[in-house]
Amino acid sequence: MCVEAIPPPSGRLTRRGVLAGAAALAGTVAAASPAAAAPVGRDAASPTGRTASGGPAHGGTLVIEGGTLLDPATGDVTENAVVVIEDGTVRAAGPRGGVTVPRGAETLDAHGRWVLPGLIDAHIHLSTAAEARDAVRQGATSARSGSTSFYQDIAVRELARHSPGLAPRLTAAGIFVTPDLGETVLADPELTPLARLADGVRSAEALRRVVEVNVARGADVIKTRVNERAGLPEQDPLTQVYSHEQLSEIVGAARRRGKGVLCHSYSERGCHDAVTAGIRSLEHGVFVGERTLGEMRRRGTYFTPTLTAIAGLADSADPVLAERGRTYLPVLKRAVLAAHELGVPLAAGTDSSGGTVRPIGREVELMRAAGLSALDAIRTATTGAARLLGLERTAGRLARGFAGDAILVDGDPLADLTLLTRPVRVVRAGLAL
Repeated sequence: MCVEAIPPPSGRLTRRGVLAGAAALAGTVAAASPAAAAPVGRDAASPTGRTASGGPAHGGTLVIEGGTLLDPATGDVTENAVVVIEDGTVRAAGPRGGVTVPRGAETLDAHGRWVLPGLIDAHIHLSTAAEARDAVRQGATSARSGSTSFYQDIAVRELARHSPGLAPRLTAAGIFVTPDLGETVLADPELTPLARLADGVRSAEALRRVVEVNVARGADVIKTRVNERAGLPEQDPLTQVYSHEQLSEIVGAARRRGKGVLCHSYSERGCHDAVTAGIRSLEHGVFVGERTLGEMRRRGTYFTPTLTAIAGLADSADPVLAERGRTYLPVLKRAVLAAHELGVPLAAGTDSSGGTVRPIGREVELMRAAGLSALDAIRTATTGAARLLGLERTAGRLARGFAGDAILVDGDPLADLTLLTRPVRVVRAGLAL
């Protein structure tokens, strides 16, 4: 069967069909209704962070005052700081004496607390509005999707744009480019012809097709794999499912459309094939070796190790998965430290999925346990992850012109990173949640 003989994907279907279906699956239509939970401390007339006219709201003016402000970019710590957020954007941040506070602005008292930019989860699977809300309330004000089965992440991204208090700013990956699409072939009529391919999505034409459909439906990045999954006991995560040539085909198709590729990986050979094929970021990468790390440093390839997910395997009731968790975690920690010492850029990601959203602060804590300094660990979920997502001028700092996203914690996170797992307040686009 010649996949290329099928007409190009229709971009119009994204808005009128696929996106509507994804929104229904994700529950984002209900989430954006007036019955949804209102951000704490906001006017009842704007329960979902929208203006009276129904357009996106950006929180008016909010002043966070009296806290200790940490700038991850510089490491500077400012006591008795003031952050002024207007229309969802930071207008000023600094010591009290150097910042003018607008009259009549809503005030969030941060005395006795530390103030940080909202954290970034660079690998998370958000398939429902409830998961999106959980992620925000645990401090992930920005995120990158690790793919969903039916484009739900694209719907969540749109929810975040219109009702920022309900979802993190999201970079959507659409559907997984994988040999066996399974039920995902039903996500889009443009994909159903691929169900007849005896060998699955492996030919150059089929690989390009899935990338093209993703882009037509609004995906911001492309997600693929080089190895089988660690979280399924019947699979061997060291088994390679795509060759260097196949990965290069995926990367090439994505690049022609201005998209980067994140790649699920475990084995050293698989990691090396993925990196040399030109992926933007290596996900998991437990057995990545020095040769590949050196190539990543040269190319600027990011490493998103998802330590939280690997650590979670050790708690599994399945003995195969539990053994993988116990075996893989120390290996991955060593790889993270080696990457950091070589200068490979790191990004924090929880790989949360299946209805359970883990706090991104836990990933930061595990980065520290791997050997990074507390400040460098925080950077993996702020400035480092922001660069990976192309948000280096939007997220990761509380400085003029950046997004008005912040978390407040009860103490000094440089001394106790566990504080990041339980923020006492979250601010999203100027909305105090």
